[in-house]
Amino acid sequence: MEKLQFVDINQTSVYAHKGKDWKRMLFGHLCMAIACAIWGLMAPLGKDAMTHGIPGLEMVTFRVTGGAVCFWLASLFISMKKKVRHEKMEEVSSKDMLRFFFAGMLGIVMNQCCYTIGLSITSPVNASIMTTTMPIITMVLAAVFLKEPVTSKKVMGVFCGAIGACILIMGSSQAQTQTGGVLLGDILCICAQVSFACYLTIFKHLIQRYSVVTCMKWMITYAAIVILPFSYTKIAALPWSEIPIKTYLEAAFVVVGGTFVAYLFSINAQKILRPTVIAMYNYVQPIVSCVVSVLLGLGVFGWGQSLSVVLVFTGVYLVTQSKARASKQKA
Repeated sequence: MEKLQFVDINQTSVYAHKGKDWKRMLFGHLCMAIACAIWGLMAPLGKDAMTHGIPGLEMVTFRVTGGAVCFWLASLFISMKKKVRHEKMEEVSSKDMLRFFFAGMLGIVMNQCCYTIGLSITSPVNASIMTTTMPIITMVLAAVFLKEPVTSKKVMGVFCGAIGACILIMGSSQAQTQTGGVLLGDILCICAQVSFACYLTIFKHLIQRYSVVTCMKWMITYAAIVILPFSYTKIAALPWSEIPIKTYLEAAFVVVGGTFVAYLFSINAQKILRPTVIAMYNYVQPIVSCVVSVLLGLGVFGWGQSLSVVLVFTGVYLVTQSKARASKQKA
């Protein structure tokens, strides 16, 4: 006589939930890896465009205005096709509209202006290495705003990464002829990481409430409104006919790839992953950027930068090994 086998429905649902959660986490990791790879490629291409006809502030203006156009077109396309849920303008509360404004200031205006202007006066290698400090900054801010636990591993990571960043800054100020870097440019790139880390931690819950396109179209529209008055006259004075086609193509990649496509992937990841895990993926940027920069002859990679990368990467690894707040509470 066959034995009856009973199935625990609750246990089955737990397994199903874990399976879905695993796929969701994998999707988030893939999105962030792709976004950081695009941003890493954007550093040398953007640097080349800024040295051949499109200065720093003008490049930022192209990014935010071109990105705003792309996201609004995507929003209209989604609304017409009705393939996904779409929040109309009146469905976003007035308080959240104000939050989107400040999110745009931190995540786009300050981040883009500081990074792009810093990139225009430093080497793409130095600029990319500076981006690896964001996990350390994010860890500190997540502890303050999101109450994420600060463990011994995270503290060790902070000191290790800080030492690496300091070595790079001091090295760039003493060997500008070798690296093509300038101290002010390195500092601006760090400021860009601070502003983006603030954005990740302060506005995490806002990003989770709305669709990817809705979040970006409002943040980048506010950014364009703020930046355009400061750069309009400079853009109008650009010698458009003298700018080479190669520079236009590089600028197009910065707008479409580095802004529209990369932010689509990034916002998707922000809905799933913790801020410190998102920041960890910045290590992809210097790997891509350094390889492309050296191939294009836009930068060199010496022992000083190598030591800085090792220290910062070690810090990033230590910072991202600790459990999340929820895991601590369950334990």
